Amino acid sequence: MQEDIERRTIAVSITATKLTAKVLAKFLLLVLRKIQKEHQKSLRPHGRQSVKKLMNHGVATNTLPLDGATRLFDRVARKWNVDYSFHKTGPKKYLLLFKAGQADAITACFAEYTKRVLNKGKSKRAPILEQLKAFSEHERIKPRQHERVREAARDER
Repeated sequence: MQEDIERRTIAVSITATKLTAKVLAKFLLLVLRKIQKEHQKSLRPHGRQSVKKLMNHGVATNTLPLDGATRLFDRVARKWNVDYSFHKTGPKKYLLLFKAGQADAITACFAEYTKRVLNKGKSKRAPILEQLKAFSEHERIKPRQHERVREAARDER
């Protein structure tokens, strides 16, 4: 077992020493591209952000008034992958700022948000107390059925 591990260690060290300048240069270029890509992502935030960061994108912005739950809008907007910001104008009153280029996505996002807000008041399930009352009424009216139970005869010797 020990000899096998030593042999593998030697094989890895030999393949590592065969690195050429071209292979090393390609590897360094890949690492550099990865670092640059991560750096570009950090420069432009996406999703919900502050008004200042949204304005620093350097594109035109539009606004929509929004009353009520911003958390629900956040859930929907994440699905549509839009850049937006909220500016509070009063109690439970917000101004939604978004990029003008994303107007179609915001329209679809806002339509889904309003659908969710309107359906939020309507519950699809009946309250538990009503379910219990209906079940007890159903059991009270249902005719009783007697079950006959047969005992298995066992021969014990």
